[in-house]
Amino acid sequence: MRAEALKGHLDGLLLAALEPGPAHGFAVMTELRCRTGGVVDLESGTLYPALRRLEGAGLIVGTWTTSPGRRRREYELTDRGRRSLDEQRGLWADFVAVMGAALGPRAAMPVPGVLA
Repeated sequence: MRAEALKGHLDGLLLAALEPGPAHGFAVMTELRCRTGGVVDLESGTLYPALRRLEGAGLIVGTWTTSPGRRRREYELTDRGRRSLDEQRGLWADFVAVMGAALGPRAAMPVPGVLA
């Protein structure tokens, strides 16, 4: 999928990937890859700046954790992030409905004054 197609939707995708619970960056990438059948495959140069931006906006919180020999940042949704995800899901549903109506097959339009 082209990166341009994700513009405006990346925040919602990342918040949704974090909805099940805390995860480090690689796990977020893996979650999105799994949910989309491999279509969405973010590069780290896209993912980590977006996670930092979401953290700065108060939508997620990051904490440093240590696993065997490895220190990594784990991210989790905040209450504000959950509300934002709910809002983005509503906006997405509206967007899909409008685009479906606009791009779907055109129904025959009744001609005024002509009985069908």
